[in-house]
Amino acid sequence: MQNQPYDLIGDIHGEAAALRDLLTRLGYRERAGCYRHPERRAIFVGDYVDRGPAIRETLQIIRAMVEQGGALALCGNHELDLLMYETPDGRGGWLRPHTPRTSSMHVRTHAEFADRPQEWQEWLRWLQTLPLALELPGLRAVHAYWDDTLVALVRGRRLDDTLLRLAAERNSPTALAVHRLLKGPEVPLPAGMQISGRQGTALTEMRVRWWRDGRGRTYREACINHREPGPEIPIPSEYDALLTPRHDDACPIFIGHYWLPPERPAPLAPTIACLDYGVAAGGPLVAYRWDGERHLRADKFVFDPTRVRECGPLSPLSGSGETAQGTVRTTPPPQTPAPAPRPCGRLPLPRRC
Repeated sequence: MQNQPYDLIGDIHGEAAALRDLLTRLGYRERAGCYRHPERRAIFVGDYVDRGPAIRETLQIIRAMVEQGGALALCGNHELDLLMYETPDGRGGWLRPHTPRTSSMHVRTHAEFADRPQEWQEWLRWLQTLPLALELPGLRAVHAYWDDTLVALVRGRRLDDTLLRLAAERNSPTALAVHRLLKGPEVPLPAGMQISGRQGTALTEMRVRWWRDGRGRTYREACINHREPGPEIPIPSEYDALLTPRHDDACPIFIGHYWLPPERPAPLAPTIACLDYGVAAGGPLVAYRWDGERHLRADKFVFDPTRVRECGPLSPLSGSGETAQGTVRTTPPPQTPAPAPRPCGRLPLPRRC
């Protein structure tokens, strides 16, 4: 039996105009408030909220497609962080503390719903229904990282209040699974060393290129950073567990999350494709048109070519980082002051039976 064809779509971050354009390029047409395709279904890999100018519209497009059977939607790390930010911890605080930094991450999302408190609660309930991973005939999808063991731990679960509280405590295998699947593995930098991340933040850990074996490699070879490469220093063997692939190549895996430089999209590995090319920063919103193939092809990516430009400071496919520019820091980079926490006038997230 032939597999259902899918169009997998990367991180959107409130860029509704780019989403409408991409769906049109893919052959979807809007009828009665819902985009549909006569033969295909869409899969959204997460990160719908924050950053962009039309978050509410983005959610409306995706939810309509999901509820009409034309799409599946995964949870991303921004949805996880938002739900934890909005959920009381039972001790007078929140599962994700309201600090200037965490508040600044969600300021655009909150602004769009400031005058719609009841609707906002409904959207939070809907976000709690999103799965953490998808296992479908012929393909797998997750926001950031595929580990067969971790997927099994949360198979069939959603981010209800119980799972959110576990995720906040971070002291159980289930909590590890939630954060690792939605945020990916990271390795600490050598003591006293930092690199510059997006928006000038100082990073003391680096995201791992988990789709290949990183054991015995340097930080620059085994890790990925949007703004600045890692040092040419071997990663200590104590982190080998984080550098060892935890998936098989039986069928392709689709991810988002990694904000790759806006060069022409291509597979990360024969069976791995990342679909996040930084649409919120002017890059393309990217889809992969999957028709059952095991080995992925560069010509199956769909995007607006006018938003593709020269590669950023570190190519996502460059194993050694030869094209990378930048300097590893031993002192923090300058940071832009974050806005003060937004007064919490929203209703607490309703508990679910």
